[in-house]
Amino acid sequence: MCRGWHSFLNLVSTFLMSMIKDNLNNLYKALPSGVKLVAVSKFHPVERLMEAYEAGQRIFGENRPQELAAKVPQLPADVEWHFIGHLQTNKLKLVLPYVSLVQSVDSMHLLQAINKWAIENGRVVNVLLELHLGAEETKHGFTEEEIIQVLSSGEGVGIRVIGLMGMATNTDDMSVVEKDFERIEGLFKRLQAQYPQLTELSIGMSGDWPIAVKHGATMVRIGTDIFGPREY
Repeated sequence: MCRGWHSFLNLVSTFLMSMIKDNLNNLYKALPSGVKLVAVSKFHPVERLMEAYEAGQRIFGENRPQELAAKVPQLPADVEWHFIGHLQTNKLKLVLPYVSLVQSVDSMHLLQAINKWAIENGRVVNVLLELHLGAEETKHGFTEEEIIQVLSSGEGVGIRVIGLMGMATNTDDMSVVEKDFERIEGLFKRLQAQYPQLTELSIGMSGDWPIAVKHGATMVRIGTDIFGPREY
């Protein structure tokens, strides 16, 4: 019985490894050159991340500080980590030493806290400003006016704003999603004309990334289409 169970688990593991590799290869072929694929690895075990790594994936996105800090030492050093979730200021030390980009800076309070940490630690932290894009009131993020104010007032010596991030309304109506992406694309283009250092637009997830690419995404954040359903 035990031998049969182990054989079954090995078959499952082999299937998942093949699935992840196939999913990544399909995405690599479909994404235009210049669009970065961020593998959203939250809630997935390190073994699944290593399977993606061995298939060629190098950028991973996490949204829980403790989970990120636990995974970093278990993966190869050339992995590029992005933080993509709501970040509380008391968790900066679990995130900022490890990530190359904080995609989800959603308030002036957080921006100032990152700047303070960076100065104290002799770092410059790359960030994206999150636009409150979808219709849900629970979403975090800046208004368009607040983003313009941040950029016009100067970013702080410890941070480098390199673009925008947004999440579309959670709906099956793709016309609503497209309007959300049109809005952030328009803001991004207007800001780029004045601030050429803004090079990254992170929009699009598993259900809507083709629409995001159509509207200028330079990064897409994909989890389910790579790893399958999350493991909780």
